[in-house]
Amino acid sequence: MYKKILAAMDHSPMGQTVFEQALSLAKAIQTDLMLLHVLSGEEENSPLPMPALAGEIYWAPGAEVDLERWHEQWARYESECLEILQARAAKANQADVNTEFRQVAGSASRTICHMAQTWGADLIVLGNRGRSGLSELVLGSVSNYVLHHAPCSVLVLKSSVKINT
Repeated sequence: MYKKILAAMDHSPMGQTVFEQALSLAKAIQTDLMLLHVLSGEEENSPLPMPALAGEIYWAPGAEVDLERWHEQWARYESECLEILQARAAKANQADVNTEFRQVAGSASRTICHMAQTWGADLIVLGNRGRSGLSELVLGSVSNYVLHHAPCSVLVLKSSVKINT
């Protein structure tokens, strides 16, 4: 069966559901668990990503970006997400599930597939926000990408709320 489960989550209610389901499965079949959070501008309530050299870009008058404020927002976002991830890992370890965690910046879909490959995951557990129509076309679907590019089996947990736009 499965020996390594990668749970890809954010800090939304769906992220909590992914964690709980992955932990329950890992405990039931006595497997290792990797908790993964990808720092990304795609995540709800995250600061938009800035290019590394944003400070060297010429900004037209009136279009300047307060990079210091953005750095503070990003650091706060990163720290808050890491605290949630550490608390989930501690809970999983207390449940006698061998658990590790990673927080990585990047594209969520590609990072999930890459981590599954390099860690040797047998199963990826992730959520689906329920986007359809234009929002899925414009914003993309992490779960759809992972389903088609993952090196292993994928379990997608569906959101109970469908978002149509």
